[in-house]
Amino acid sequence: MPTNDRGVKPLLQPARPHLAVPLARDHYCPLMPFISGRGHAALRSGRWSSIGAEYFLTVCTADRKPGLADSGRPKTLISHAESLGREGIWQLRTAVVMPDHLHLLVVLQASEGLAAAMRLYKGRLAVDLRGSGLRWEKGYFDHRLRPREDCLPVFLYIFLNPYRAGLVVPGQKWPGYYCAGEDWEWFQSLTDSGTPFPEWLR
Repeated sequence: MPTNDRGVKPLLQPARPHLAVPLARDHYCPLMPFISGRGHAALRSGRWSSIGAEYFLTVCTADRKPGLADSGRPKTLISHAESLGREGIWQLRTAVVMPDHLHLLVVLQASEGLAAAMRLYKGRLAVDLRGSGLRWEKGYFDHRLRPREDCLPVFLYIFLNPYRAGLVVPGQKWPGYYCAGEDWEWFQSLTDSGTPFPEWLR
């Protein structure tokens, strides 16, 4: 498979865009529910990181205290995730900031591994969070996508998260959502001008 100028395999694009609506409906939870406060150490036990692999990540605040989506904080959280791409740590594909957690889809690039990348990301934001009485929950949840696994359900899950949670209505855009430009080019064409079709949320 060809790579882009960063040496990363391009995201598998859906061959049949007309399947977007049933995929959104049937694969609303395409991977797994994440459970706060349990299983993080067990999930990481015995795992190894692979350069070039894609990871769906979930990071929560301690005690699920809300505040991540306040004022300009989503921009800060996403900006820091993007900065790790410029440093060759990972490539950020898409993300969403929710009040008490965030989801990221990244392609790992650093040889130090995913755990080191997550420590770096969370550590850089810790001071900012403490200023608002927030702190990260210990650990994180990760799901490594298989080499030929369809990424569209992951993109839809992240995109629909704030709508499913009732934080924003169809027709409006969630300010805490991010999609890399090269992926937004194809993903936007599946949406209703950048927002979900109403039937996706039924």
